Amino acid sequence: MATMKSRISRGTRLGLVVGLGLSVMAISACASSTPPASTGSTGATGATGQSSAALSGQLQILVSSADASDAAFKDVNAAFQAQYPNVNVVFSSVPNDQYPAAQSSRLTAANVDIVVAQAMVNVPSYATGAESNDAQLAAAGGFVDLTNEAFMQNYNQSVLDSIKFSGRNYSVPTGLSYYSGVYYNKAMFAKYNLSVPTTWSQFVTVCQTLQNAGIIPLGIGGKDQWPAGLPETSAVQGVYPDTASKQQLMQDLWTQKAKLTDPGPLKVLQTVQQIYNFADPSFAGIAYADIPAAFAKGTYAMTPDGTWNSPVIASAVNGAFDFGYFPIPTSDNAADNQFLNGKVELQLAVPSNAPDKDAALAWLSFFSQKDTYTKFVAEAGFAPTQPGIDAGAFLNSIASYTSTFLPGWDQIWVPNPNSGQAASEPFNVYDLTPMGTLDPNGAAAQAQQDWAAGF
Repeated sequence: MATMKSRISRGTRLGLVVGLGLSVMAISACASSTPPASTGSTGATGATGQSSAALSGQLQILVSSADASDAAFKDVNAAFQAQYPNVNVVFSSVPNDQYPAAQSSRLTAANVDIVVAQAMVNVPSYATGAESNDAQLAAAGGFVDLTNEAFMQNYNQSVLDSIKFSGRNYSVPTGLSYYSGVYYNKAMFAKYNLSVPTTWSQFVTVCQTLQNAGIIPLGIGGKDQWPAGLPETSAVQGVYPDTASKQQLMQDLWTQKAKLTDPGPLKVLQTVQQIYNFADPSFAGIAYADIPAAFAKGTYAMTPDGTWNSPVIASAVNGAFDFGYFPIPTSDNAADNQFLNGKVELQLAVPSNAPDKDAALAWLSFFSQKDTYTKFVAEAGFAPTQPGIDAGAFLNSIASYTSTFLPGWDQIWVPNPNSGQAASEPFNVYDLTPMGTLDPNGAAAQAQQDWAAGF
């Protein structure tokens, strides 16, 4: 879902740019030049002030898909329709890599009421012109300003501050996820006297021990492409262990003081390649959805994945063994590896040209109620963004890794839309074998060529 990292395929970039232009024109044409006034109420009459019986119409929701969160959204929708019987909720979820195109099409056609806003952030001055599609739409008045909606008060202010665009909140933060770690089979670790590694050398030793025992250390769903990018987040953390160093790398690349063939960026690719070498040799053809069952069968000792997938993992394992989760330690300094990298999860926004804003705001108000939201995060596998909600056994078990929030690399990086695809991450992990055909040096050289093409 938005829980998943997206990589726009080489063939869709131009289409998205054209679609964005159409969306901006279509939405900004009907957007107010001033923020809409707060609708105020979150009680039985909903955010719009209308009674449950009076509110009617068709509410169209579009999200990027994942099994757990899709199921959680469907339960919210069923409960919402029970309270608002005259509103017909039409829920659509599409694969993550197809979401940008689907969102652009629906926004242009003005036939969607709630969407997932992606990368709606202000970019640094040196990257002006590289704003995301949704940031450009927000700047053009394309999303309803939710800042003063009463239901926004239910969320942690620090989280709301982290997702503001030009000082305003245009989206509801559904949760937090972490994705620089691996699920691991505790029984298998115990069988081979393995401890949770805290350094890269220890992690390599764990993987080699498992390989020597005839066990595949890592299960990766490379067929869906984006799961193969998850280890990149961990690899970047090992070379650039704090937010300031990540931001400095981005600035140095944008100002061309650094190259993607330099030792640091190359080390990222070398680390990812070594992680790939510990995975199933055929993982490029294995679907993400097939990994939990294989992990449950003991085919893999570990699987790099996000905490959002914990309900699916738990269902697949079904009590057969205990499993845990730890950060992939890609630095030989244990202090660099002690915290998981994460993100603010699916951010729900209302387009300014939504056919039924009243229903959309009523749904967001209903979603934000504590009892509804508590059930949602438990089922979706998200860490809560509202205070006073128990995160659940799994997330509580990794609390030591999440006590300090570190945004993942993909939450910091701003791609250059004028550069080639190999530099979009900008680390060219998808061209490493077996996802592609290049070694780290070749992948770095291709990335640098594509990056330089943007200037």
